[in-house]
Amino acid sequence: MPNSVNTNLGALVALQNLNATNAELAVTQTRINTGKKVASAKDNGAIFAIAQNQRATSNALNSVIASLERNQSAVEVAISAGETISDVLLQLKEKALAARDSGLDTASRTALNDEFKTLLGQITKAVVNADFNGANLLKQNGTTVKALANADATSVITVQAQTLTLSALAIDASTLGTTAAASLAIAAVNAAITEVSSKLSALGTGAKALNNHLNFVKKLQDTIDVGVGNLVDADLAKESAKLQALQTKQQLGVQALSIANQSSTILLGLFR
Repeated sequence: MPNSVNTNLGALVALQNLNATNAELAVTQTRINTGKKVASAKDNGAIFAIAQNQRATSNALNSVIASLERNQSAVEVAISAGETISDVLLQLKEKALAARDSGLDTASRTALNDEFKTLLGQITKAVVNADFNGANLLKQNGTTVKALANADATSVITVQAQTLTLSALAIDASTLGTTAAASLAIAAVNAAITEVSSKLSALGTGAKALNNHLNFVKKLQDTIDVGVGNLVDADLAKESAKLQALQTKQQLGVQALSIANQSSTILLGLFR
């Protein structure tokens, strides 16, 4: 290939190769610095758009998880209060059975009746205190839980309120003042025990549904995050190896350019 004083073709080729190497090196260094092979739309518009959509879904699932956890706590508080009420009903039945004894004297019957009324008051306190973040599933016209179930807020998981007030259990007027009243109290308490057990079962089923869906949503979010990582994250081991290769190539390119630039000097030496 003939040499030209006007155009140093060797230097031009060396410079083009060096520029290409520098461009590759800049991309690789950016990937190592950010940890991503697609850090912005200019890297790969289609992949960036897909990743952003999936990130939006993952972020929305944070709200779903918060809703499920919040409402799960409300249901669990209701269950705890309901179990307390169930235990109190067992004590009420014991007192009512004791009051059924026709041989009791007036003082003993009065004492049993006072204890019975005190236990009824504990049921009321349990209902009133079954409150979490403003939600109470046990009071009259209690809160029905509706937890978010998906990232679009188009689906919810519902747990119906289960009223466990004295009036709802039909034991608010029960007393143990006489053997006849005690008999009525026994029947009312037995019915209340059955009612509370049924409503606790419904709450337990609801709590399990919330827990199962919460676990699913967390796994779904993890899967989405991994998928986004597969789309945009750089292979740092591969990029590190490539960085070393490009740095070596860059050094060789600089040397090649230097050699090409010396060709005109060599040409001048022929005229000395």
